[in-house]
Order: sequence, then C-alpha cells, then structure tokens
Amino acid sequence: MLDREILNRFSAVNATRRAFLAGASAVLVVRPAQATPASMAAAIRQVAGDAAVKSGKIKLDLPPLVENGNSVAMTVSVDSPMTAKDYVKAIHVVTEKNPQPNVISARLGPRAGQAKLSTRIRLADSQIVMAIAEMSDGTFWSDEVEVIVTIAACLEDPV
Repeated sequence: MLDREILNRFSAVNATRRAFLAGASAVLVVRPAQATPASMAAAIRQVAGDAAVKSGKIKLDLPPLVENGNSVAMTVSVDSPMTAKDYVKAIHVVTEKNPQPNVISARLGPRAGQAKLSTRIRLADSQIVMAIAEMSDGTFWSDEVEVIVTIAACLEDPV
C-alpha cells in the first residue's frame, strides 16, 4: 500500500513537472526582433533632438555584404581638427532592424586627438546602419551604409 501511494505521488509530481516544462518552453521561444525603420527614426531624434542631421564629415566603414551578422567589423571616422574649439563630442551608431536601434554611443573630447572608432557589432538582418557625429558647435553629421546580412544575429527580444 505504501509503495502504491509513493508511486501515485511520484506520477503526480512528474505530471506537474511536465506541465511546467511545457508551459515554460512555450514562453522561452526565441522570436525575431520586431524593430522598424520608425524605431531608427526615434533613435535619431533621441540623439539629435530637433536639430538637422546633415550628410558629410563622417565616414562609416562597413562591408556591404556580411555572411554572419554575429560579428561585423565597423570603423567610424570624423573629419575634425579636434581642437578646444572644434571637436567631436560624440559618435552614435543606430540601426533600423536590430532589437535595440542604439548600437553604440562614444563620448569624445578635444584631447582624444583623433575622432575614430573601430569595433564589432551584431546585425539582426539586412538593414541600414547610420553613424552620427555630434560636433562641439551643436551640428550633427551622418553617413549610412546599407548592409546585406545572410545569417542574422540579435534574434532575442530586447530586455
């Protein structure tokens, strides 16, 4: 009798555990990012506010075709003398289809010597990547590259 009671309890625990795991796996399904070009526009407004973002002075170097979006080499450079009166305050990189459109923001100052940034980023899909230079005089300059990604990254939802 005691063995049957233990067996019944064990079966009930397993059934509960199975139900829990089935429910948990349904919640943990990885879905593609739901970013849109509108989220990129919002990220640009967050960086520049109402100021005009002009093309020029900044160069975004990204390959136009990327096999794997998990690690994409990127270099951003800005044409600036980097003096006390004329320097780059920040470099921002935004994307149109990543889960988080703000990829990176780097603050600089006149003592940086050179306005150049090299790093690797993740790209969720084929998309436009834009670099924005925030200058000490309050102007904003941009460059963009359209990148084709064959194997996407960033498939998780933003936190």
